[in-house]
Amino acid sequence: MKAVSFLVSCVIAGTLLPHAAHAQASLASAVEAAWGRSVQMKSTAAQLELAAAQESAAQSLWAAPPSVELSHRTDKFQNDLGRTESEVGLAWPLFLPGQRSARQSAALAERGVAEATLAAAKLRLAGEVREAAWSVVAREEELSIATRHAQGLEALAGDVERRVKAGDLARVDALAARAEFLAASAAAGEARLRLATARAQWKQLTGMDQVPDPAEGARPSPASHPELALATLTAQGAASRNEVVRGSRMEPPELTVRYRRETIASGLPAENTVGIAIRIPLGTSDRNLPREKAALAELETAMAEQLRQQRRLEGEAATAALAVRIAEEQAQAEGTRAELLRERAALIEKSFRAGETALPELLRASAASAQADAALAGQRAALGLSRARLNQVNGQMP
Repeated sequence: MKAVSFLVSCVIAGTLLPHAAHAQASLASAVEAAWGRSVQMKSTAAQLELAAAQESAAQSLWAAPPSVELSHRTDKFQNDLGRTESEVGLAWPLFLPGQRSARQSAALAERGVAEATLAAAKLRLAGEVREAAWSVVAREEELSIATRHAQGLEALAGDVERRVKAGDLARVDALAARAEFLAASAAAGEARLRLATARAQWKQLTGMDQVPDPAEGARPSPASHPELALATLTAQGAASRNEVVRGSRMEPPELTVRYRRETIASGLPAENTVGIAIRIPLGTSDRNLPREKAALAELETAMAEQLRQQRRLEGEAATAALAVRIAEEQAQAEGTRAELLRERAALIEKSFRAGETALPELLRASAASAQADAALAGQRAALGLSRARLNQVNGQMP
């Protein structure tokens, strides 16, 4: 009996600690901690850097990097008359009309997509943090109720043993009371293990030992849901890239400036000349058609995804709101039921102590009351989680 009592005491100690930690952190800080540990943060940061590089490249005055041309001719290995010719040139690829502005628009769209990707990834991570926090809260409540039930049965078992020694009850009642206490202690141990698992998952996700109070009130939806904003900006980016492809039916023309120094024969003065040339590639529809079709397919896919995301979010928001209403009704019903069964158990216990009720009936009433308390705690956690999920589907960060 002492060993089991020690186990229950350990369970009680493990139950009280997390509640004291709730007030020292916030759910928002937990999301930031999880974000700092996440792979998504690193990948979206790299995407932002890539978008910034593309935006910088789109601001260039040239369609491609300039190039230098160098050449030298001599007749030394032929008739050796002293004829030499040296030339240096600089070639600048030029933008086609409208091509530079189209590239700038595409770069801005890519930056918007990168920023929206970051916001959407952070919102999804906030959903994981919400789920993990409510899992810990539910396991804490489960352990607390299991511990109180074990304590009550421990006190009852001690009272029954005293009454058996006094000759008021039979030995079989003491054995039954002790067996129920041991079962309740084992259940409390299992609840403690489930709580430890939930805490370990929380620690792995956020790196925090403390679990903040995850309760949230209902809040209005933001102007634009991050997931929908991402789909919208992705479609806009696809449209911008399509414009770039349409405006790039041929390679960029090149403007070349050349300086030539030429000596006709030995002893004659060198002649210096400057020349300007322009090279205009000829584009064909066959060359650009695959690129245009691919860009158009990307645009159509992005627009379809935008519509799908909008419909999905509308459906999920309606379902989440209904889940909150049902959870509120169920929590109220479970609260009434738990109160009734607690009162019933108290009356039967009073009757048992007066010798008017048998022990098995008291044990059944106590078990029913404990189960109702556990169901109430679980339903309250489910209600809090349903409200958090409603905020989540509405695009609200903690």
